[in-house]
Amino acid sequence: MKKHAIIPIFIPHLGCPEKCVFCDQRRITARLRAPSEADVRATIDTWLSTLGGLDPSEVEISFYGGSFTGIPMEAQRRYLSIAKEYVDRGRAGAIHLSTRPDYIDERILDHLASFGVKTIELGVQSFDDEVLAASDRGHDAETARRSCRLIRERGFALGIQLMIGLPCDSREKCLRSARETVTLKPNVARLYPTLILPDTPLYEQYLAGAYAPLTREEAVATTAAMYRILREAGITIMRVGLKSTDRIGDSEISALNPGTWHPAFRQLVEGRIAREDAGALLEEAARQTAEAAAPDARTKVDLFSAPSWFSNLIGNGGENRRYFGERFPALDIAYRIDKSLPAGSFRIDIKE
Repeated sequence: MKKHAIIPIFIPHLGCPEKCVFCDQRRITARLRAPSEADVRATIDTWLSTLGGLDPSEVEISFYGGSFTGIPMEAQRRYLSIAKEYVDRGRAGAIHLSTRPDYIDERILDHLASFGVKTIELGVQSFDDEVLAASDRGHDAETARRSCRLIRERGFALGIQLMIGLPCDSREKCLRSARETVTLKPNVARLYPTLILPDTPLYEQYLAGAYAPLTREEAVATTAAMYRILREAGITIMRVGLKSTDRIGDSEISALNPGTWHPAFRQLVEGRIAREDAGALLEEAARQTAEAAAPDARTKVDLFSAPSWFSNLIGNGGENRRYFGERFPALDIAYRIDKSLPAGSFRIDIKE
């Protein structure tokens, strides 16, 4: 049974004045309408009907899809009032929303607090001013820092969303953004490799040869390094990579983004971390047994993972199993589960 659930309600920000290079707002606004109050209630009721015996306190009603605090105040009130009804009736535990760093101030936070909003996620994307300017974000890094601090000071839970591979970005800048995220002490974070979408300025830059998307190796390796920084600081990483949808997962998007789009991108990243950490244990085992082993003999080893990370240890499509088999031909590796291990930890037993 799930221990936590988010009911997502998509609120397209049709009036956003910004023109970020990666955003396909023109296509979104032509395709989507803002949900009516009846739509919102129907969405919530449908989700609640599927959650079975989940404790309502573990259910969050979440407004996504744009910059919630930038839509007209009356529309915000209508949506938040509905969500608050469900919280007040004990059918949900909290309200959660996402917005831009430059759409946060004391007045806005007063308004959100009056409806009992618990979590505010900011689409920070980067803490590097050059990257923000090249992406036409319309705000600088200090604006994001200030909004993050204000959200925490006012008692909200804070979420920070970062993107990897924006224009003028680099691995070093991404890692600095992850480290700065840690200093701001968010409760949750999301990591999104940049996708090229048709009908965007970034797409035009790509066609002109002015923007080069990340390769799969660059995207996975950089995101894995950022993931480590956040996880070691105790930050919950809610999502890695965009969710597969009809829009994002279509063949056109896949063809444009072979390095950064994958329906199981999180597993690619966590699998890379598992490969590095478990590989270090196997490296040591191979070193320890190399001199004692008879010619052409293979040393039996058991490699253990926590249950929740076993698929990451094996790797997407078995890629880690194949990698370990090729990298350590002198080891006969058996993959096992140890329920006492915390998620993301591994251990190895060398057979006598």
